Amino acid sequence: MTTRAKWLASLLVLAGIAGAGLVKPAGAGQAGKSPVKVFILAGQSNMEGQGAVKASPNSQNGGQGTLEYLVKAPATAEQFKHIVDSSGKWVVRNDVWIWYLGREGNLTVGYGARSDRIGPEFQFGHVMGAHFDNQVLLIKTAWGGKSLMTDFRPPSSGGQVGPFYTEMIKHVKDVLGNLKAHFPDYDGRGYEIAGFGWHQGWNDGCGAEAVAQYEKNMVNFIRDVRKDLGVKDLPFVIANSGFGGREQQNERRLGIMNAQAAAAKYPEFKGTAVCVETRDFFRPPEASPSKQGYHWNGNAETYFLIGDAMGKAMVDLLKGSASQAPSSAAKAGPSK
Repeated sequence: MTTRAKWLASLLVLAGIAGAGLVKPAGAGQAGKSPVKVFILAGQSNMEGQGAVKASPNSQNGGQGTLEYLVKAPATAEQFKHIVDSSGKWVVRNDVWIWYLGREGNLTVGYGARSDRIGPEFQFGHVMGAHFDNQVLLIKTAWGGKSLMTDFRPPSSGGQVGPFYTEMIKHVKDVLGNLKAHFPDYDGRGYEIAGFGWHQGWNDGCGAEAVAQYEKNMVNFIRDVRKDLGVKDLPFVIANSGFGGREQQNERRLGIMNAQAAAAKYPEFKGTAVCVETRDFFRPPEASPSKQGYHWNGNAETYFLIGDAMGKAMVDLLKGSASQAPSSAAKAGPSK
């Protein structure tokens, strides 16, 4: 066989192997460009997410407020059409990765408190994925029933540092230090910690002292997170604790909302922090999967809209800080 014949034969063999799916196609890997844009989402059970995905046979109110209902109902189908494909299956975004306390993968439904729930991460991730050509990574660190005064207590507030503040920072650094292990498609070309989202407040609203401390603790939390993650002026979005909607009259609940808004308005945070209003996203029990008010009645529309508002607010902050230097944390050593 001539040299040219051997070469042609080799090409045919390789083509056959590639056709059989045994050769990895050129260009396969992470869907978005580098550096990876990293967003941390933190809080308590409402950042975990209690928005119901499926309408079970026993669902109250005919499944209203579930994600399945929302993608089909005439009043909401247009707004939710981007989350299902042409066959009606949930969209899976490979340009947006998510890590949530050991659960990890491409963004889709099921990264709420349980696999049949969504939280703010869902639409927040869709907004970030639509905004960036870069690969996006969401790192969610949220646990049920946690306060800012005690559980997430920031170092600058004095006293014992909250164990879940410590866990949050640890998880973020562990994931970023081992990106290739968590997301094998990562191309190894670096990341930027681009923003932080916070949705919390129920537990602190249960006691007068926690309400009184909340503004100070929130301000210290923002300062300390920026310091511990090594990102000066890290964009920070707070989704306020708007349970009960515009009819909320409980002074402690209103106190938490006021404290959250006041913290974001500190002069030192101008252009880098914002508090978004969530009260208009409250849906009553009769239009929701449950009557669990402190979990937004399990309404997926509520969690979707919170994530949407947080995402759009984050985009606005990022546009205002386009000249911000990359995080020094991006140089914190190679991924394993």
